[in-house]
This record gives sequence, C-alpha cells and structure tokens, in this order.
Amino acid sequence: MSENAMSPEPVRDGRSNVYKTPSPIGNFGIVEKPLPLMARLWDQGWLRKLFVLIVLACLWEAYARYLNNDLLLPTFIDTCLALFDGLYSGQLPERIATSLDVLLTGYAAGIGLAALLTLIAITTRLGTDFLEVMTAMFNPLPAIALLPLALIWFGLGKMTLVFVLIHSVLWAVTLNTYSGFQSVSSTLKMVGRNYGLSHISFIMKILIPAAFPSILSGLKIGWAFAWRTLIAAELVFGVSASSGGLGWFIYESKNQLNISAVFAGLLTIIIIGLVVENLIFRAVEQRTIQRWGMQA
Repeated sequence: MSENAMSPEPVRDGRSNVYKTPSPIGNFGIVEKPLPLMARLWDQGWLRKLFVLIVLACLWEAYARYLNNDLLLPTFIDTCLALFDGLYSGQLPERIATSLDVLLTGYAAGIGLAALLTLIAITTRLGTDFLEVMTAMFNPLPAIALLPLALIWFGLGKMTLVFVLIHSVLWAVTLNTYSGFQSVSSTLKMVGRNYGLSHISFIMKILIPAAFPSILSGLKIGWAFAWRTLIAAELVFGVSASSGGLGWFIYESKNQLNISAVFAGLLTIIIIGLVVENLIFRAVEQRTIQRWGMQA
C-alpha cells in the first residue's frame, strides 16, 4: 500500500469550501503522564506529617546534645528509652488507663449536658437566654479554678476530676453546637418544615447534618480542654483512685529528678492526642462532613 493511501482523507466540517485533514495518532504527545515517585509520596498527607515529626525529633535531639544537661532537656533518644521502660514495666500503661478512664467519663458527661443545653436553647427563647447567661458567667472561668470546691464537695476521688472535666468540656461544645445551629441557612430550615418533619426529626435530619462542622470543632476543642484540665488537676492533688494518672506520673518523676520520665509522660500525652486527632476525629470527619459534601 502506498504512502498516499495511508494518509487520512480530508474531512469537511460543514462550512462550504472548508476542509480539515485529521492528524495521525502518532503525532500526538503524552496526554497523561504518571507523577514521579517522590511527587506521589509527597501527596500523602500522613507522610508529610511524619516528615514534620521526624524533623522536630531531630531538632530536639540536636539541641539536647548541644545543652548536654539531662536536668534541663534530655535527648529524644533518652526520652524514648524512658518511655519504653515505663511501658515494659507496666507502670505507664496503668497510669494511661487511669487517666483515660476519668477523661472519657468526664468527656461523655460533658457532651451529654451540652446536647441537653443546646436542645433547650434552640427550643425556647427562655432557653436561649439561659444559655447566653450561663456561658457568659462560666465559660471564662478556668476549670482548674473549681478544683478546690470540687475537693470540698466530692473529696479525693474520681468524681472530683469528672466534675472539673465536665466544666472544661461543656461550654466549648455547647457554644460551637449552638453557633452551628444558628448558622444553618433559612432555605434548609424551610425545606425541613415543608416536608412536615417533627421537631426531633427536624433536628436530626436537618440541623445536625448542616451544623456538624461546628459540632465537630466543638468536640475537638472540648477534647483538648479536657486533656489540659485532667493533667493539671492530677498535678495538683495527684491520685483519683487507687493510683494516679499521667499527671501524677509526671509529678512523681519530677520529684525524683527523673526528667527523662517527665518528658516520657509528656510524649505519651502528645502521642495519644495525635492518635485521637488523626484517627478518630479524622475518621468521623470523613464519614460525615466529607461524605455529605460539606467539605472538600
């Protein structure tokens, strides 16, 4: 077959006296080219975060070696060794379990009370006024400031810590939830009313999904406040039951001048925070906000 027979025939595009000659497929370049390996790895968010953590650990190790004073700043390696020693001996897991038991109890109770307060506030005008007055009074009050009263009312025990944790969680979750409900568009509200939803169905199917970004932010803030309050309270009066938690572990290690163990306790708190933020809250966000198309 001749070369002229292989060439594409001119094609008329519908306009008079206008012809176009299609180009052979071989003349086109690469339409889609796979990214290099490094670009694909850098596109993974967890790898970028891991890189940041490695850089911080290297800076910590370098500065600690520069100071050369374990009482001021132990090295990252010594801290990791102290962390492994605490885990292997069973002391640190016991302290972690004690702290998490108190933390989850106070956090769950705070969320429950926040849901009740928010429900009252969005139901009646008096409830809205009540919420505004209560948040103005108690939200600026640090939870740890209530610890002396809690010690008088409940004594040395778990209930004292739960009480201050409820205060630290309640107002952050309530304010964010109520603000989220207030920011729901009037169009969505009218759609729910036009469908004839009951009050509970209107809240569950319209208000909560639309306000969930604010609700989730409140849950994150409440979790962070609860951690801070718990560690501070344990540092103040120590044990909450038969044994102390992470705060008391840090306090005991400081009294024994075991600064590596102190940093191991702090590192444990950081690790738990990273796990909760990047696994639990991120999973909730992917299954709710991103699936509902409320966030890219």
